[in-house]
Amino acid sequence: MENIKSENKNGTSLVNIISSAIQIPGIKVNRDFFLREQFNDVSPELLQLIIEKGPVEAKCSRIELRKMARKLVHKKTLFSTGASFAAGLPGGFAMAATIPADMIQFYGVALGLAQEISYLYGEGDLWSGDIPNTEEVTNQLILYCGVMLGASGAAQTVRVLSSSLAKQALKKLPQKALTKTFYYPIVKSIAKAFGAKMTKEAFAKGISKAVPLIGGVVSGGITFATLPPMGMRLVDALDEANFVYSHDDFEADWSDIAEVYENEEEYASQPLDSEIVTEVSKTASSSVLEKIQEAKKMLDAGIISDVEFSEIKAKLIAQM
Repeated sequence: MENIKSENKNGTSLVNIISSAIQIPGIKVNRDFFLREQFNDVSPELLQLIIEKGPVEAKCSRIELRKMARKLVHKKTLFSTGASFAAGLPGGFAMAATIPADMIQFYGVALGLAQEISYLYGEGDLWSGDIPNTEEVTNQLILYCGVMLGASGAAQTVRVLSSSLAKQALKKLPQKALTKTFYYPIVKSIAKAFGAKMTKEAFAKGISKAVPLIGGVVSGGITFATLPPMGMRLVDALDEANFVYSHDDFEADWSDIAEVYENEEEYASQPLDSEIVTEVSKTASSSVLEKIQEAKKMLDAGIISDVEFSEIKAKLIAQM
């Protein structure tokens, strides 16, 4: 991220805008508090599991999580369309003079929503630790913004990083395999896609590309037509990654990521690390075998029939 910062230190780059937006009081979302608020009607035992493992690993249903995500998007949209956002800023809060207030407002609302959606789908706390890693936080938020704004490679990268398939594989690889081979180049590409300097014209152009028929941002707030489709882009990416992501999906996403990677001049001469692909393939095969073994146990216990076992087995083998 240092390269991006140094390239744009005198301009209103996407990095600078996000860095300014997260300074707005209330934009940083407390993960534990948020999850407790969202799941205030479950048992204490389940709530503790949700906080420790995340809603997905705690076996919250896909339908329920999507319903909750839609409510979050709707709530944030209502909040952003009136004067409530600006009215909520403390009098002493000073924004960078070079960054328009409506641009800061947009990113403030979008980043708050992105954090809530990510926590709902099991992502870790961005702000954990006494001194959060600012670079890692900024990278992740740029990635989420990229998904919401429709940047090339953003949704694919989020799906790869958020899927259980890839998470298991990446644990077996050195950290540099993640940050240096494809994550950082994609983040850099997203930042560049919205211009070295995020002028109001570039900002409006970016929004109109993300949301067809919207020519820009209404002064003083984001319209009802703008934020919902953007929020749902991130919901769709995380929903797919956590509930219906297959090895074929991974290969398709990896192909798209490779294309974006190769378009970055700095990395064009460096082949994308195939070690990740190899490890994911191993993990996928292992996962399929484990699921077949689980189905066999259910067959032996009389929970499912021979026909049902054969159907499950055929579907799982087809994923390999």
